Amino acid sequence: MLFTTDQQTQEDLNIYGKQGKDSILSLFNRTSTLNGSRLLEELFRYPLSDAAAINARMKKIGYLQNLKTAFPFSSELFDQAEQYLADKDERTKVPAERPTLEKKLTSLVTSNADYRQITSGIAALIEIIQQLNHLLMHTLVLAGSPFISDEETLSINRILNSAPISLLLAENPKSKLVHGKLAKYDAMLRFRYRDTVQQVLRYIYQLDVYLTVARVATERNFIFPKALTREAHVIKITGFYHPQLENAVANTLNISADSNVVFLTGANMAGKSTFMKSLGIAMYLAHMGFPVAAKEMEFSVLDGIYTTINLPDNLGIGASHFYAEVLRIKKIAKELSNGANIFVIFDELFRGTNVKDAYDATLAITTGFAKKHNSVFVISTHIIEAGEVLKEIPNISFKYLPTRMKGMIPEYTYTLENGVTDDRHGMIIIKNEGILELLTKRKETLA
Repeated sequence: MLFTTDQQTQEDLNIYGKQGKDSILSLFNRTSTLNGSRLLEELFRYPLSDAAAINARMKKIGYLQNLKTAFPFSSELFDQAEQYLADKDERTKVPAERPTLEKKLTSLVTSNADYRQITSGIAALIEIIQQLNHLLMHTLVLAGSPFISDEETLSINRILNSAPISLLLAENPKSKLVHGKLAKYDAMLRFRYRDTVQQVLRYIYQLDVYLTVARVATERNFIFPKALTREAHVIKITGFYHPQLENAVANTLNISADSNVVFLTGANMAGKSTFMKSLGIAMYLAHMGFPVAAKEMEFSVLDGIYTTINLPDNLGIGASHFYAEVLRIKKIAKELSNGANIFVIFDELFRGTNVKDAYDATLAITTGFAKKHNSVFVISTHIIEAGEVLKEIPNISFKYLPTRMKGMIPEYTYTLENGVTDDRHGMIIIKNEGILELLTKRKETLA
């Protein structure tokens, strides 16, 4: 089953950001090649839902991290190779024999084709393949390496050591090829074995991504989680924090099938949204097989992630904020009814309606979520009165982010605690900002 998510979730978690800036993607987007960057974005779009595949990817990245291996290729080589391969017009193919003057005047081969591009493209591919072969022999396909049992790596190794690609291993990439070889290699690389060549290049772009992610993990002190099978129904994450915040406060959370619904309370500004974003980002990256901002983490793989943190009104269909919330919950309910095991975050459930309806709806929806033991739900709310009723449901755990009052000044620990809080300091903040005095002063002036 494919791992599912949606644009709302990606926007909530700032996966891509606005125009790709200051996003989670941008933390990792430091590849050496353009196509490596494109492949990285592709991996972000398609997280994994298989524990073995997730762990295998993390082991490869972790292996490269321990080796402290740098990307051993020159990025200019790939520019030359890709530009060369982009021309698929067979009329530009290098002829087996040197064309006569008459053919030069009438043929596209010699009158229009850029021989410098062809020769530099072939030379670049020869150098790339030779460097990849060296990397495989001396780094990747060694005892103890996770790449040694990787089917994709073994397939690439066979390609490099089998005719006709193996012929390139004997060439000197700095020497000019004679016309006959140039024609032979052009027909082979650009046309007959084009798909094979592109398979080799894609493998290198993947290495570019893995090496980049390994470097980021080292620099930011990220850790590699352990993926467990669905049957475990576990999320254990210690010391996790938001990877984009300086001096972020770390938290710890344990979730199981017996406590798969987290009911989160706390005053405004206590850090609920940041806490949920931090958790959502960790789960998203973990399902990609990427390192996360935490000390330790193990998790059962799920079928998807859906968050509702910054939900906008949908004025295009005339939907209020409340109706947008209802439609969002309906979408999640459909996923659950189809048997999907998903990770759901809902910040301030039913903030778009009156207190009475919000109370009734919070009880009804949270109770319904609690019946789905194979999925995980984190729900924050200001409707703390619902907590008393929901305490009767055994698989709901209650957490809160506290506020400590220092005189009339609220202070926030951003550290998760057990229970339900009735902290409400909205009016204190309004008074501290002097808003009421400003309004009073304006009224006196008008009088």
